[in-house]
Amino acid sequence: MPERIVDLRSDTVTKPTEEMLEAMRCAPVGDDVYGEDPTVKALEELAASRMGMEAGMFVPSGTMGNTCALLAHTHSGEEMVVEELAHIYNWEAGAYANLAGLTVRPVRGEHGVFTPAQLEAALRPDNPHFPRQTLLCLENTHNNAAGAVWTPAQMEAVAAAARARGLAVHLDGARIFNAAVALGVEAREFARHVDSVMFCVSKGLSGPVGSLLCGSKEFIGRAYRERKRLGGAMRQAGVIAAAGIVAIEKMTARLAEDHANARRLCEGLARIPGFAVRQAPLPTNILMVDVAGLGWTSEELLSRWKAAGVLCNRRPPTGARLVTHRHVSAADVDYALEITRRMVEEKKG
Repeated sequence: MPERIVDLRSDTVTKPTEEMLEAMRCAPVGDDVYGEDPTVKALEELAASRMGMEAGMFVPSGTMGNTCALLAHTHSGEEMVVEELAHIYNWEAGAYANLAGLTVRPVRGEHGVFTPAQLEAALRPDNPHFPRQTLLCLENTHNNAAGAVWTPAQMEAVAAAARARGLAVHLDGARIFNAAVALGVEAREFARHVDSVMFCVSKGLSGPVGSLLCGSKEFIGRAYRERKRLGGAMRQAGVIAAAGIVAIEKMTARLAEDHANARRLCEGLARIPGFAVRQAPLPTNILMVDVAGLGWTSEELLSRWKAAGVLCNRRPPTGARLVTHRHVSAADVDYALEITRRMVEEKKG
């Protein structure tokens, strides 16, 4: 058996805190479908306030939150514009197409970020041969770009260009509090440049379940109908909403620890021959590694690490993604680095 387990697969593996468990045990509840769960209402109001928006809606997952946004903003047959590696485009089971009926116009960004000029180049002329482009989706932090951060100024510029052409703007802000902590700003500084935002309490904030979709009251009214259509209506959901309240109120500032541990891990791996390591220019809690220099595939790397208790997600053919969170300490990082050095030395030997 491995000496210890260092789970770097995702910050989704975080477990609720004792304070969350106690809040869940004591949460006043009601039937949320009838609008009678006071804890759900409190969470939705808190989320909207933190994003600087009129209203919020609690959903079981980030994917459902994003899908509700697509359905509320668009009509089948229209087109959304996204960065080419966006989660909403690559990792949400094709919901943009098979549920929302949308086509996609991808933009190639740099570290997941693109400019107004790049957006303009992707926008189609008004022509009946083309689908109508009605929505721009941004992602902050950008998962597949090693947790890259869009600054509020970058978002403002691109959103203004989109709105000038009649597009609404949705933000997949699953890890928006990581972006906020990285820049030392409030999350609403990002959200004020978009029409809607989704964020998760079930990632680095350690909530057990759920995400919030925020926007205007009119938008949330439309999104609420889509949540019902997708099977997302919940009953005594205050039991899990209570943990979400603790997550937002108590768990955002500590994300800086995860960022520090990710830097520690990145710097350590970069010193090991054969490892190519990448973090975003404004790093958060995600890094990408590539072991082509060792002649290993992703599967070979994951197999070697798993045998020693280090878990991560593959990025074939020769890469992997590593994510730090509150269950990964500096000592865990040092352990992962030490066993990785041993692995490489054994290969050389």
